[in-house]
Amino acid sequence: MNDRTPPRSPRAGGPRRPNGHRARAGGSARPVPSSGRRGPAAPSPQSPEAGPAPTRPLPRTSLPPSEDPSLAPGAVDGIDDLEPDGPRPRRTRRRSRVPRPLRLGATLIVLVLVLALGWGVGLGAWSNSRIEHVDALSGAEDTSGTTYLIAGSDRRDGGAVSQDGTEGARADTMMLLHRTPSGKSYLISLPRDTLVDIPGYGKYKLNAAFSFGGAELLVKTVEEFSGLTVDHYVEIGFDGVSEVVDSVGTVNLCIDQDVDDKKSGLKMTEGCHDVAGEQALAFVRARYFDPTADIGRQQRQQQFVGALMDRATSPSVLLNPFAQVRLAGAGSDALMTSDGTGIVDVGRMALTARSAMKDGSTPVIPIENPEFMTKHSGVAILTDDDDIAAFFASVEDGTAEVPGPK
Repeated sequence: MNDRTPPRSPRAGGPRRPNGHRARAGGSARPVPSSGRRGPAAPSPQSPEAGPAPTRPLPRTSLPPSEDPSLAPGAVDGIDDLEPDGPRPRRTRRRSRVPRPLRLGATLIVLVLVLALGWGVGLGAWSNSRIEHVDALSGAEDTSGTTYLIAGSDRRDGGAVSQDGTEGARADTMMLLHRTPSGKSYLISLPRDTLVDIPGYGKYKLNAAFSFGGAELLVKTVEEFSGLTVDHYVEIGFDGVSEVVDSVGTVNLCIDQDVDDKKSGLKMTEGCHDVAGEQALAFVRARYFDPTADIGRQQRQQQFVGALMDRATSPSVLLNPFAQVRLAGAGSDALMTSDGTGIVDVGRMALTARSAMKDGSTPVIPIENPEFMTKHSGVAILTDDDDIAAFFASVEDGTAEVPGPK
């Protein structure tokens, strides 16, 4: 028996299919070629008048709703949530496992860091624009590591320096700060009375080089004396010392005797004291009360550098925007640096000096005679060329002997 359902006959009064068409199960009606009995013959498939050859439609297949492109959101304008069985279920947002207070705290920390970074960049750019520059470097062949020449100049252009009869500019304080490639740092005081060979002038005290030719001649003289090429020259006026100290409040300085020095203006009793700018300036300049003269003064200068670095990096300064502005303004006004040496280099110099002071890496140059009588310069400090060459070679490679940490 045939299980196929016979085709339904057209209902009475219903439309009749046109002649030449027939219905197929699972497909659509298509024209059947005419037998020629009625109407014109259908064009042949090979005839140029014929359109594309009809193709047999494939049976329809149903796809799962998740794979059906016609049911994707936006597939039909205005219809976003069509599903075969009803509207698409609303998606629930996954809750973060991090507690809300922690998320807020992390956001706040990021915001503070961004603000601090912007503040630091702006303050640095402002300070850098205020620094005066001088053509000081010699262009000599580089030596290993990084070397700074720090000079304290007595410019006589302010009111903080007592008039002691000295004429013209002097460099009463000179230090070499060297950082080796391995990271070890040395801070070396160069006594102003050291007898050296000044290019073009002959044998004079070291501080005379600054008087004869300014920063450029001083750099050349120090390079010939030490064998180290100076990478950065940093000069600070004596008035600047006072202003920088006042910008951070005070610095703590110690002395081993009562002092009342008329020439420098230093008045201190034995012990440690928090001193302001004027007394700090007198502390680094005083030498006539000390029987060791320049030797004792360079030790006090190194103590001052360490005390200033400690104060400048203390929380009361680092976390106080007003103190930062005062320090940046006073420091940039007081500084004169070599071309290409900016506030970032000065900051690195300060950190390097602090590291050297903390480690006690403050060796003293070898001295042959501290009271050598010269023909034109009075009493000077005499050194031996071989001893000096060996000393600075050990500084360059990081093997110089230094006293233990203080």
